[in-house]
Amino acid sequence: MKNRIKEMRAFFVLWPTQALSQLGSAMTSFALTLWVFERTGSALAASLLSICSYAPYVLMSIFAGALSDRWSKKTVLLVCDALAACCTLALLVLLRADALRPAHMYVLNAVTGLMNTVQQPAGDVAMTLIVPKEEYGRTSGLRSFSGSLVTVLHPVAATALFALAGLEGVIYADLATFAAAFFALLLFVRIPEPEKASAEDGGAERETLLESARSGLRSLRGHGMILRLILFLAAVNLVASAFDAALVPFVLLRESEATLGAVTACAGIVSLAGSLLVTVLPAPRDRIRTIVYTLLLSLTTENFILAFSRSPVVWCAAQFAGWLVIPMMNSNLDVVTRSTVPAEIQGRAYSCRNTLQFFTIPIGMFLGGFLVDRVCEPLMASVPPDGLAAKLFGAGAGSGASLVMFLLGLAGAAVCATFAFLLKNDRFVEPTDKTE
Repeated sequence: MKNRIKEMRAFFVLWPTQALSQLGSAMTSFALTLWVFERTGSALAASLLSICSYAPYVLMSIFAGALSDRWSKKTVLLVCDALAACCTLALLVLLRADALRPAHMYVLNAVTGLMNTVQQPAGDVAMTLIVPKEEYGRTSGLRSFSGSLVTVLHPVAATALFALAGLEGVIYADLATFAAAFFALLLFVRIPEPEKASAEDGGAERETLLESARSGLRSLRGHGMILRLILFLAAVNLVASAFDAALVPFVLLRESEATLGAVTACAGIVSLAGSLLVTVLPAPRDRIRTIVYTLLLSLTTENFILAFSRSPVVWCAAQFAGWLVIPMMNSNLDVVTRSTVPAEIQGRAYSCRNTLQFFTIPIGMFLGGFLVDRVCEPLMASVPPDGLAAKLFGAGAGSGASLVMFLLGLAGAAVCATFAFLLKNDRFVEPTDKTE
C-alpha cells in the first residue's frame, strides 16, 4: 500500500491542482462573455471570444501531438501555463487602466487557445507517464469526474464572483489557481520522459509534422465508418456550437447573469448524472445507431423546449433533456473508435480527428451570433405583437434568440436523419477477449 501511494504521489499533486487551474480559466472565460455582452449587447461580439479561443485548436491540433512529443512534457506544461497566465495578467492590467476593449480580448484569447492546444496532448501523455498501468481506469475516472465538476461549478462561481467583485475579482481568482498549479508542478512533480522510438519504428523524432498529419489522414481514410462518424459529428458540432452562441443572448436578454449561470450549471450536473448512468447500463446492441439517436434526442428536444418557453425552470429542464444522453454518446463513440483504429496509430488518427471533427465549431459560433444579432432579432422586432410568430416565440428582446433555437432544432433533426441514412449499412463488431 505504501509503495502504491508513493507511485501515485505525483498524480495526486498534479491532478487536483490542474483541475483547480481549469476551474479558474473556465470562470474567466465565462465572466469575459458576460462582460462583453453587458457592454456591447451583441451575441456575435460575445461568441467571437470563443471563436478566437477555439480557432487555434482547430488549426494546430493536427500538429500538436507531434510537437509535444519532441519536448519535455513538464517544460511544455510550465511554459504554456505561464504564457496563458501572462495573457490573463494583461487583461487585468488593461481592465485596471480602463483600456480593455473586446479586440484586446480576442487577441489574448487566441494566444491562450494556442497554448491550450499545445498543452493538452502533453498533459495527457504526462498523466500516462506518472500513473501505473493498473491504475489507468481509476485515474481516468477521477479526471472525468473533476472535468464534470468544473463544468458544474464554473458558471455558478463566475456569476457570483462577477456580481460581488466584477471581472477584476474573477481574474484575481484565476491567477491564484494558476499559481497553485504552476508551483505544485514546478516543485513537487517529476514527469519521466518516454523512451524515444527508433528511426526503424517510425519515431516522432524522425517524422516531420506534415508526415505525421498525412499518416493520420491515411489511417482515417482506411476506416470508412470512423471517417463517416467524424463527418457526422462535425455537422453536429456546427449545430451545437451555434446553440452555445445563441444561449447567452437567449437568457441574458430576458433574465440575469445568475440565471445564465444556473442554466449552464444544469448542463454540468446532468452530464455528471449521465456519466454515472452509463456505468450501470448494459452495452447497447448497436453502438452506431445509439450514437445517432442520442444526438437526435439531444439536438431536438432541448432546442424545441427552449424555443417555446419563457420560464427559467423550463430552461433548466431543457438542459436535462439535452445533456443526459451525451455521456452515453461519448462512451459508445469511444468504444467504437478505440476498437476500430489500431493502437499504434491512434495518436495521429486522433489529432486528425480533432481537426476534422471540430473545425465546424468556430463556424457554428459565428453563425449562432450572426443569426441572433443580424437576422432573427431584427425579424422578430418587425412582426405584429399579436401574430403567430410572437405567440410562438414571444415578443420583445430575446424572441429572435428563441427563433434561432427553433431553427437549430430543425437543423439538428435534418443532420441526424441524413447521417442515419448514410450510416445504415455500417456495423460495429464488439471486440472479445477470447483466445484460441
